[in-house]
Amino acid sequence: MQPLVVIPARGGSKGVPRKNIRELNGKPLIYYTIEAAREVFKDEHIIISTDDMEIKEVVEKTGLKVPFLRPKELATDEAGTQDVLKHAIKYSEDNGYAPDTLILLQPTSPFRTAEHINAALDLYQDNLDMVVSVKETKSNPYYVLFEENEDGFLSKSKEGDFSRRQDVPKVWEYNGAIYIINVNSLKLRNMHQLERIVKYEMTENSSHDIDDLLDWKIAEILSRKRSEENI
Repeated sequence: MQPLVVIPARGGSKGVPRKNIRELNGKPLIYYTIEAAREVFKDEHIIISTDDMEIKEVVEKTGLKVPFLRPKELATDEAGTQDVLKHAIKYSEDNGYAPDTLILLQPTSPFRTAEHINAALDLYQDNLDMVVSVKETKSNPYYVLFEENEDGFLSKSKEGDFSRRQDVPKVWEYNGAIYIINVNSLKLRNMHQLERIVKYEMTENSSHDIDDLLDWKIAEILSRKRSEENI
C-alpha cells in the first residue's frame, strides 16, 4: 500500500468558530486526529490540508510539517471534499510520491483512535472503492423516517411491515471518522458515486462528530470521562 493521509482543516468553521484548533480537554481538537494518524502512518505520508496560517502554526508545533496552504477556491463553503482530496493527491504526485490509497481523517472525530484506523485498514482490499466507518443509525427509514408523497401525506421512506423497532433491518450511517479510498476510483468518480464499499462499524461514543456547540459540550464530557478512566 502507498498511503496518503489527508486531514482537512479549513479555518472558516461556523458551527463552532475556530473549532479545529479550539482546545478540547487541554489540547487543540486537531491534535487528537494527528496523534491517531501518527501511530499508524509516517509523517511524510500525512498532509494537513488547510487554508489558515494559524492552523498551520498550531499543527507545526507537533513537529508535523504543513507543506502548503490550500488555495482560496478550495476553502469556501461551496468547496467539496472531493476537490480538496484531489488537490492533495496532485501535490503528492508532483513531489514524487504516487499514493494508491487515500485515508481521509476528519479532525471533528476526536474519539477515533489508531486502533480504529488499523481495524478499518484490515478490511481494505485493492478491488474495493472504499472502506468507510459507520454507526448503526437511530433514524431507521423502515420505522421513524417519513417522506411527503405527492398527495401531501407522510409515508415511510422505506416500505416494510414492522411494528417493533427491534424487528427492522439494521441501517448504517456514515460517522465521518474514517474513509479509506482507492485513489484510482476517486480519480474516476465522485465519492458519492462509489459502489464497492465495505463498512467498518464503530460505537456511538467513538463515532461522535463535532458540528455545533452542543456536539462540543458532549465531546467535553466524553473527553473528561476518558481521561478519568485512563488515570
